[in-house]
Amino acid sequence: MNSSVFEKRGSSGIDRRHFLKGALVAGAIGCAPNLLLGAGTRRDKVKLACVGIGNRGRDVIRDLHRTGLAEIVALCDTDMGAPHTQDILKQFPKVPRFQDFRKLFDKMGRDFDAVCIATPDFSHFPVAMLAMSQRKHIYVEKPMAHSFRQIELMMAAEKKYGVACQMGNQGHSEANYFQFKTWVDEGIIREVDRITAFMNNPRRWHGMKVDDYFPKEEVPESLDWDTWLATARNHAYNHGYMNGEWRSWFDFGNGALGDWGAHIFDTAHQFLDLGLPVEVEPTLEGYNPLIFPQASTLAFRFPKRGSQPPLELTWYDGTRNLPPLPENFGSAVVDPNIPPPSAGTIDTKAYPPGKVIYGDGLVFKGGSHGSTLEIIGGERAEDVLAHLPEVPKSPSNHAANFLKSAMGEEKCRSNFAVAGPLCQAMAIGIIAQRVNAKLEFDPASKRITNHKLANELLDGVPPRKGWETFYRI
Repeated sequence: MNSSVFEKRGSSGIDRRHFLKGALVAGAIGCAPNLLLGAGTRRDKVKLACVGIGNRGRDVIRDLHRTGLAEIVALCDTDMGAPHTQDILKQFPKVPRFQDFRKLFDKMGRDFDAVCIATPDFSHFPVAMLAMSQRKHIYVEKPMAHSFRQIELMMAAEKKYGVACQMGNQGHSEANYFQFKTWVDEGIIREVDRITAFMNNPRRWHGMKVDDYFPKEEVPESLDWDTWLATARNHAYNHGYMNGEWRSWFDFGNGALGDWGAHIFDTAHQFLDLGLPVEVEPTLEGYNPLIFPQASTLAFRFPKRGSQPPLELTWYDGTRNLPPLPENFGSAVVDPNIPPPSAGTIDTKAYPPGKVIYGDGLVFKGGSHGSTLEIIGGERAEDVLAHLPEVPKSPSNHAANFLKSAMGEEKCRSNFAVAGPLCQAMAIGIIAQRVNAKLEFDPASKRITNHKLANELLDGVPPRKGWETFYRI
């Protein structure tokens, strides 16, 4: 492969001066949060660099490209040339290629406006922080980051740099978003005090039994292992961590909750102003300190918010850990546009994820992503069903909403001010899974008050040498 379009193996770190230099260069060439080129003139397409191009990254790139609003100008993947990257490489054969995102910014920082990030969960953070420091708009897959602190820093960076940021829970721009908002505004959904949320698909770690990390193997020639690890703690390479298998491990993934919570209760979290919980109580099956449990029941307790009552959201995962449902729940709600939650033969129609919402005089059932709510009970049901308000149609899907926001035409619906507290609430739940203990959380100080180790886990592991600078704004 021609070295002019393929930068192989990046340096192991990036110093503070280098990081700031990039930000200053970006400011010099235009730090406005949209793509206006002059009075009355707008660029027709956002120039987009893509970090993470295989597996889920492939679908994200295609979603953004098919809007007609993005021009793909750079591709980056730590395993560039591996089988899972081939589809995108073939689709964009002349686009420059990189293995290290830092070299991408060094070589082409002046040549793109935005970045899409579809790397493993634990490596979203450094790419996003570097991009925002250089005034690049970012589209990042869910969950936003791997630790509570990383999410906090990403929210602060979005605010400081004034860029368009979108988390990739794509249903947040579809029918469920507009229905939920309208029904809250019209008083149909009100005084909610209980939500049941569930995702009972088989996951990669189900059936796994480990008592240590995997043994060291030789790193494939195609892979930049050091950059793949990013800010995570050092691990020896093993193929068992690659291509989605990282999801099983606390050190790398966010479990079923981090993977699917942002698709199932995202609108409830936003439009009911849930914010951060004051307690999370876990009941686990098959606890292991290294990998996610075989089944989890997590009770999130949110305090009273203005006139809204305290609310308990209970999360169920695990193939046999089925939630209690109303007798008239009927068949689950299945959105035909839901992608499979994992590679292989997973079928969301066999194990549909969903939710039940209990409010004042009404019971609602719902599914995942963009699927809409149904009213299935309550003393107000007959009257409400006879007078349902009109719900507006979505003016743009999630990808187009991001790109139009980068152009200054819309506002990202899942920006970090919205997605950040959602992901932080889930991060507390994941810590409860990791320590297998009930946690008490103070939303004012943003600390766990009853468990020393859990409180330390809010900050995540210290970054490896050379990666500390991404934690500074």
